[in-house]
Amino acid sequence: MELIKIWFEQRILENSVGNLLVFVLIILLSLWLKRILSMLLSRFFYRLVKPEAGAIPIGDFIRLMRKPIEFFILLIMLFLAFDRLAIPDQWGLVPRTEFGYRLVVIRLYQTTLMITLAWIAIRFVKFIGLIFQKRAELTKTKLDDQLVPFVRDLMIMLVAAIAFFATLSIVFDVNVIALVTSLGIGGLAIALAARETLENLFASFAILLDRPFITGDTVTAGTGPNQVTGTVEKIGFRSTRLRTDDGSQIAVPNRLMISQSLDNLTQRSQRRAKFFLHLALDTSPETLRAIVHDVRQWLENEPQTSQTPPLIQFDSFGESSLDILIQYYVATGDFREFSQVKEIVNYQLVEIVNRHKGQFAFPTRMVYLRTQAESPLENQQ
Repeated sequence: MELIKIWFEQRILENSVGNLLVFVLIILLSLWLKRILSMLLSRFFYRLVKPEAGAIPIGDFIRLMRKPIEFFILLIMLFLAFDRLAIPDQWGLVPRTEFGYRLVVIRLYQTTLMITLAWIAIRFVKFIGLIFQKRAELTKTKLDDQLVPFVRDLMIMLVAAIAFFATLSIVFDVNVIALVTSLGIGGLAIALAARETLENLFASFAILLDRPFITGDTVTAGTGPNQVTGTVEKIGFRSTRLRTDDGSQIAVPNRLMISQSLDNLTQRSQRRAKFFLHLALDTSPETLRAIVHDVRQWLENEPQTSQTPPLIQFDSFGESSLDILIQYYVATGDFREFSQVKEIVNYQLVEIVNRHKGQFAFPTRMVYLRTQAESPLENQQ
């Protein structure tokens, strides 16, 4: 035992072998126990919010909280491990109260610890947002579905701001009150530099208050080549995200969503279909009248197109066709349902034309040829 004690008391870089072994043991234990401890802490925190969690399983809470808690445990264990060691005097490092490598490492560690605490708080806010999101899905109105992500992001920004100023105050000994006061002097310059960001932020509040659209609505924003149509997936602080029909996600700045023309397609009570039915030029007047009559009568009696009287009439003479104007309305705002009704109407139009022995027109040209003998010049000779 005496030999073991002597061996443990041997010095390596001004640290005993015993302290070095404790250092290595703490590091190994932290790598081995961090997952187990994070699971236990996650389960403990889940019990605190379980009455409000409802049907949200504990797995969702652990999925959000495990990694930041693991990293926090690792930081604490690293502190305990390095606290067992002494820095050799021959390294010539200045004290921790003076600027140098030690002070930089300490400040870096403290900053990382504060960021980790903020990470845990942000993940907890996300779980609270998940609880309210599940509750919002049970209500009929979509307003709460839109407000929950917005308030959640606002709380995350608040936590990040508190963590930032707390780090400045605790770690770097900055007078936060004086700093905030001085920001008022440079507030004008900051506002000018972040003008578009502030415009988008205020526009997001305008969207929530005025509600020209909500999450889940299909809208057309802008005009001309910048026009975009899609389903609103999220209304953020800076932009509104639209999912187009081809699956792409487009982020439109909020200031553009309220300053440009906006067509909320979901709010439509009906959709209009307007096109021309082109029949051959040799179609007889009797056949033409019969087709127009049957199409008008069928659309007026069809439940999905009879809410608004259709407009069916022989409209014009084309270059190679007789054009019948077909205009009707479908009592739906959903594009897919509108397309299905339009398909049914198109099939019926084909049946009516075929029933009356009509022919659909196709582009044609009539070419008249004459011989050279018929030219005026040759007749004079």
